[in-house]
Amino acid sequence: MRYLILEDEKIASNRLKEMIANLRPDYHCVLTLDSVESAVISLPALKLDLVFMDIQLADGNSFDIFDQIKFDAPIIYTTAYDEYALKAFKSNSVDYLLKPIDPVELAGAIAKFEKHSVKDDKDVTQLMQSLKPEGKERFVVKVGEHLKSVLTKNVQLIYSQDKGTYLFTDDGKRFLVDYTMDRVEEMLSPKEFFRISRKFLVHIDYIKDIVSYTNSRLEIMIDGFTDDQVIVARERVSDFKVWLDR
Repeated sequence: MRYLILEDEKIASNRLKEMIANLRPDYHCVLTLDSVESAVISLPALKLDLVFMDIQLADGNSFDIFDQIKFDAPIIYTTAYDEYALKAFKSNSVDYLLKPIDPVELAGAIAKFEKHSVKDDKDVTQLMQSLKPEGKERFVVKVGEHLKSVLTKNVQLIYSQDKGTYLFTDDGKRFLVDYTMDRVEEMLSPKEFFRISRKFLVHIDYIKDIVSYTNSRLEIMIDGFTDDQVIVARERVSDFKVWLDR
C-alpha cells in the first residue's frame, strides 16, 4: 500500500511513520507533506492508496485542500481537535484519530481501511454512512474563571445572539461557546438536532409543543426559554416535518 502523511509537526510525522512501519512493514510512505500549499501542488500527481492527514496545518485547514483540487484517496485523520469529526466524514474519511495517536486505535483504523478498501462508489457511500459518528457529546464552556463541561444531551436548543452562539440547557442556563452556528451544526447529530432557521438549532427531545404561526411557519415551545420566539423558517418547515416523522 502506498500512503502519504500530511502533518506540520515533524516529531508527530516521524512517530506516525514509525508506528505504521511497525504495524504494516509492507506499507510504503511515498511522501510527507506539512502544508495546504504543498498538498495542493503534490497530491494530484501521486497515486495513493491511503492518506494520514492532520487538520490544523501551519498555513490553514486541510479541508481547504478539497476546495482547490479533486482528491479521492481514503483518509485517516490524525488531529488534536474533535470538533471536525462530522466534516471529516464528508471527505473520504475512513477514521478519525485524536492525538496523541494510540497504537491500538491506529491498528484498528488501518484494519478498517483494509476491510473496506473498495472502489465502487456505492460501497464507499455505504462505508461513510456506517462510520459516521453520532455527533459531539459535550461542549467545554467558560464560566467566569472556570471551565465547565456541558453534555450535549442536556442542551435544549442553541441560538445566535449579538454575534455570539449560546447553549440553552434543561436547567435553564445559558453558555457562550466559541463556535459559529454553522460550525456547531456540523458537530451535532442530525438525528437529535435540527436547524430550524439561521438563529436556532433545536433538540428533538425538548420540543414541548409546536403550533401554527403566520405565513405558513411554525412556532416551537421550549421549557424555560423566553428570550425570543422559536420560529421554524418557512423554507425549513417541510424538511422539519420530515425530520420529526422519520
